[in-house]
Formats: sequence, structure tokens, C-alpha cells
Amino acid sequence: MLVLLIIFIVITPMLSKGISVDMVKTKNPVKMQAADKEDAVLIAVSRDGKTYLGTNAMAPDQLPQKVKDMLTNKLDKTVYLRSDSRARYERVVEVVDNLRAAGVDTLGLLTEQQVDKSTKPATTPGAAPPAGQ
Repeated sequence: MLVLLIIFIVITPMLSKGISVDMVKTKNPVKMQAADKEDAVLIAVSRDGKTYLGTNAMAPDQLPQKVKDMLTNKLDKTVYLRSDSRARYERVVEVVDNLRAAGVDTLGLLTEQQVDKSTKPATTPGAAPPAGQ
């Protein structure tokens, strides 16, 4: 059991692609399965305004050349942008402008599904389960 625990502890951080940001929550997101592919171009804007291409931090003005190089031989030229919900909008617009300068025509803005609290069954902590059948 200890060996399995150690394996999970080591592998879990490798499963997430890019840096983690607290993305904006929406009611009706569009699924973008291509963003989960290994060769997808992911750009993230963190809460403090730093820009990341994958896991590498870089200035937004350096993005056009790097992204252009990454998209050179790809059929799907979509770039995916993950932004922290508390990031300054100015930083996000700056990244989008730089991506447009790189010739990116298709930009996917990644969000998370908003959980509707009214549809969840109400349970009180410590309450006994209903009498069984």
C-alpha cells in the first residue's frame, strides 16, 4: 500500500498540463477535448499577471515567435488560453493581442462548469440516513 501511495504522489503532479489557475466558471461551457491533447498549445495567465506557455514563464511579447514556431507543422492551429478568474483583464487582452500578431486565428478560452447548487440534494451534516427498505 505504501508503494502505491508513493507512486500516486509522484505521478499526480505530472498529470496536470501547464500551471494550475482558478478558471472562470460558466453555466454552459463548450467541451474542448483537443485542449487535453499532448501537443495542444496551452497558454495560461496567472492571478499575478504572469504568462506561461505550457509550464515556462515568459513575457507576453515573446509569445508570437514561440507560438508561431509551435504551430508551424500542425494541422490544428488552435491555441488554448487558460486565465485565472482574478487576473487583470488587461493582461488577458495583451496575451490575445500577441497571439493575433502571431497569426493565430482560432483561440479557445478555457473555463470550468459552474455547479448549480439548487439541483444538489440538500443534506445536513451529521444527519442520520433515512430508514432503509
